Amino acid sequence: MFDRLTDRLDQAFKTLKGEGRISEINVAETMKEIRRALLDADVSYKIAKEFTDTVREKALGQNVIKSVSPGQLLTKIMHEELTHLMGGSFSDINIAANPSIILIAGLQGSGKTTFSGKLANMLKEKGNKVLLVAGDVYRPAAIEQLKVLGGQIGVEVYTEDGSKNPVQIAENAVKKAKSEGYKIVIVDTAGRLAVDEAMMNEIANVSQAVKPHETLFVVDAMTGQDAVNTAKAFNDRLNFDGVVLTKLDGDARGGAALTISYTVGKPVKYMSTGEKMQALDVFHPDRMAHRILGMGDVVSLVERAQMQIDEEEAQRLSKKISKNQFDFDDFLSQISQIKKMGNLKDLMGMIPGMGKMLKDVDISDDAFKHVEAIIQSMTPKERGNPDLINGSRRKRLADGSGTSIQQVNQLLKQFNDMKGMMKKMNAMGAGGKMPKMPMRR
Repeated sequence: MFDRLTDRLDQAFKTLKGEGRISEINVAETMKEIRRALLDADVSYKIAKEFTDTVREKALGQNVIKSVSPGQLLTKIMHEELTHLMGGSFSDINIAANPSIILIAGLQGSGKTTFSGKLANMLKEKGNKVLLVAGDVYRPAAIEQLKVLGGQIGVEVYTEDGSKNPVQIAENAVKKAKSEGYKIVIVDTAGRLAVDEAMMNEIANVSQAVKPHETLFVVDAMTGQDAVNTAKAFNDRLNFDGVVLTKLDGDARGGAALTISYTVGKPVKYMSTGEKMQALDVFHPDRMAHRILGMGDVVSLVERAQMQIDEEEAQRLSKKISKNQFDFDDFLSQISQIKKMGNLKDLMGMIPGMGKMLKDVDISDDAFKHVEAIIQSMTPKERGNPDLINGSRRKRLADGSGTSIQQVNQLLKQFNDMKGMMKKMNAMGAGGKMPKMPMRR
C-alpha cells in the first residue's frame, strides 16, 4: 500500500543528500516534496501542512553533527513525526474481563466478518476459549461466511435461526459464554452501504445491551479519506475504542492508515492483509513508520514467525540439521509454515531494503505451488533420501507434478545447495570457528 509514498519520500530526501548542513532553503524544498507526497497519498491538505510545518521547525532547530548527514537527521525526525501521526504507541485490546465482549462495527464490505474470524483465530492461538456471534441478521451470506470461518479455525459460532433481533442474539450469546466458560465473545454486527440513523441506533442498542469491554471499528483502507470521515461519524455516536484497517495489501494510497488515528483520536489496533486467517497484525505506529520510510520491519516479521513455528517442531528440525538429515519432508513442512505467515511479498517487504527491490516484482502466493507438486510426487523413500532420484525418476516426477525436468533439476540443486549451507553453519557452530575457505591460486 505504501510503495508509492515510500518512493516519493525517498526522492524528497535526495534533495538533502550531499548537503553539508541543513538550511532554510534546502529544507523548504524537501518539505515541499514531502507535502506533495502526502497529498498524493490522499492525506488531507490541512494535516499534510501541519505535518511538514512541524518537521521543518524541528529540522531547522537541530545542529547536524559530523557523523550524521542532513538526510539521516531528517529521516529520524520524519520517523518520529510519522509515529506520532499514526497514534504514537501500540494500544492493546481489553480482554481482562471474563468473559470479555468485543463488538465489531463498520460499513458493509469493510471486511468485518473476515476480521472477526482472524481476531478469533489470533486470540484462540493465545490459549483463549472464543465464541463468535453472528449478529448480522440482514445478510444471510454473512452468517454462512462466519460459520465457514469458524469451522476453519475451530471456533464455535453462535447463531439463532429465524431471529431478526440482533440485541437478543448478542444477549443470549453472552449468557451462553458465561455458562459454558468462554473467555472471549466476538460479536459481528450488520453494516450498511453508508452511515444512516437505523444502523447507528441498532449498533448503539446492541452495545447498550451487552456492554462490550472493547468496541472496534473496521474500515476499508482502500477507501482513503472516506474511511476517515466514516470513522469520525461512527465515533461521534458510538465512541469506539479502536480502529481496524483492512485490505492494507491493496493498491490504495495509504492516507487513511496515516491519518485516521490523528483525526478520530482513537488508536489503530489491528491491520489486516489478505484472506488468510493468519494475515492479521497488531498495529505498531513506530514499526509502520519504519516500513513507510523503507526501513523494513524485522520485529513484526520475527513475531509472525514465532506465532506460526511450533517449538517442538523447531527443536526436532534443529536436531536433524545438526546430523545433516534434513530431507524433503522437512522442506515441505517449512514451506507450509512460511505460507501460514501471510502474503509473501508483504513478508519480503519487512526485510530492510527488500521493499524497494521488489516494488515492481509480482510475487504470487502460488510461488511454492510447483515445488510442492514436485515433492508430493516423490515416494517416501525419495523424500527421505533425495540421492535416489536418478534420471528416470526425475522424468517421472516432472510428469507427475505437471512440471519440466529442468524445474525438477533446479529444485534438487537448490535443495542440495541449502543442505550444504546448513552443514557449513553447523560445522561453524560446533567448532566455534569459521569453516576454512579454499585459497585462490
